[in-house]
Amino acid sequence: MAFTCAPGAVRPTVVPGALHMLEALPGTVHWGYFDPAHPPALRVRSGDLIQAEAVTHHAGDDPALLMDEKIWRIFNETPEADRNPGVHIMTGPIYIEDAKPGDMLEVRYLAMQPRFRHGSNLAANWGHLYQEFGERERVTIYEMDPNTNTAAALYAYDFEGKYLTPGTITNCPECDRQRALNGVRVPVRPHLGTAGVAPDVKGRVSTIPPGLHGGNIDNWRIGAGATMYYPVQVDGGLFSIGDPHVSQGDGEISGTAIEASLNVLLQIVLRKDFTFPSPLLETPKNWIVHGFGADLDEAMKNASLDMLHLLTENQGLSRNDGYSLMSIASDFAVTQVVDGTQGVHVRIPRDIFPAKGSVDI
Repeated sequence: MAFTCAPGAVRPTVVPGALHMLEALPGTVHWGYFDPAHPPALRVRSGDLIQAEAVTHHAGDDPALLMDEKIWRIFNETPEADRNPGVHIMTGPIYIEDAKPGDMLEVRYLAMQPRFRHGSNLAANWGHLYQEFGERERVTIYEMDPNTNTAAALYAYDFEGKYLTPGTITNCPECDRQRALNGVRVPVRPHLGTAGVAPDVKGRVSTIPPGLHGGNIDNWRIGAGATMYYPVQVDGGLFSIGDPHVSQGDGEISGTAIEASLNVLLQIVLRKDFTFPSPLLETPKNWIVHGFGADLDEAMKNASLDMLHLLTENQGLSRNDGYSLMSIASDFAVTQVVDGTQGVHVRIPRDIFPAKGSVDI
């Protein structure tokens, strides 16, 4: 089905609805999975605002800096046997009234605020260069400076054994702390690594790979000011958020970003006026399409085809014109190579298209 309205170009008039608070607690999170049978933690209407807590599963890398009483409750009250088949702590799911398969959720990410001043990066056993580093894992703890909106390494330590249990607790006061990245500062750009709707399958679906439902996309541009469009697969959508980050590069090569809990303000708008085959990102300047695959070739092909879909179905270009435009004006990049299913994203500027009345793309 083609778009009947450009997503985000001429936005539907939406009167802000109720403001809901969604704390991350043992009863409002699900650890490691999406599941259409999981009961909703919250019910909302289209246009409602949600102030939600997203908790990192890496909080145990330094519990003194990354955990508080509520996070301790999640770790203590969620049995290790119930943290599967993925690893991420997901807040939700959120049930959106009248959402049906075939609809789209327009999720406007309005604000993302770090819960603490610290986060953790793990050079992990699933990292791209694990073999080249002698199959050793290493944690680096970062401290954020809100005045400069940057982060710097506070210390690092070698992780003993193999990091296999989601929610591993490390006693950092007893570990060998080492200096790291002296004088280096990186930009803080809070975003959600994992968010999406429940897939239309029976049973649990791992949060580790990304897919058409969203999931672990790991695109650092999914932060405040961005809008994501997720294809609804089951009644109510059952939308969840997790895997919060404060900084990440394209590729996420070591296996993780700077993992840090976030407080997220978002608005969910139910869209019945267009469809799109995969998670679609709108930023102030670009459209960004995501492709996934078993390898980067497949991910690249899927990203290309879905961008072609955007150009032909939304912009009205011919396939030939769309193909030419993709080659001269769109930028492809590797989103991540560490989540099993690999990711490629392609962005195209919104301002290169002629105005269509009041439509800006």
